[in-house]
Amino acid sequence: MPRPYPAFLLGATLLSLGACATTTFTSTWKAPDEQTINPAGKIIAAVFVSGDERNRHAAEDALARDLNARGAHGVPGYTLLPNQILGDDEDTFARLKEAGANEIVVMRVVGADRPPSFTKIDVSSFAGTEEPGRANWIRVNNVRNSAVVVSVETLVYSLNRDELLWSSTSRTTNPQDIAHLVNEVANASAKEMVKQGLLARQ
Repeated sequence: MPRPYPAFLLGATLLSLGACATTTFTSTWKAPDEQTINPAGKIIAAVFVSGDERNRHAAEDALARDLNARGAHGVPGYTLLPNQILGDDEDTFARLKEAGANEIVVMRVVGADRPPSFTKIDVSSFAGTEEPGRANWIRVNNVRNSAVVVSVETLVYSLNRDELLWSSTSRTTNPQDIAHLVNEVANASAKEMVKQGLLARQ
């Protein structure tokens, strides 16, 4: 069963590239025979796995707003969980259940395609951590014309049934910042879940 993981060690570049972000899926999975779910009225915890508290707060706020817009009661995970226990599944799920959450949506950055070039830019912004043994900077040539592709894993988990409902890996091109990345992935995920019959149409 896929679980929330510690922050991925490779961050992506926080750049305003002046282009609209686009999200596609490299893989999706849904629970066999799972019935269509309706988020309306449910308490859903929004969790973004990151070692950087500011990025985590911005991402979880954005995801909670998206869940609220779909009729759920979205709760940013940082209001319920300190950052240091995100890698402890048992404690994480227990705290969320005690808080009354019905489901949890977990996102984490799992990679970024680095543009090949010659100007230094920071790559630790999304995950908020530095890869051990590597410089925290990469060399890029023309930032304005270089596409950045960020890969995100998304998990939707039922706390009531202790069951993974849906998972995906997506690729988003040129996200402006962490909030835009989360909004892009959330919108694309909702559309894909509706198409697969897992999420009720609004």
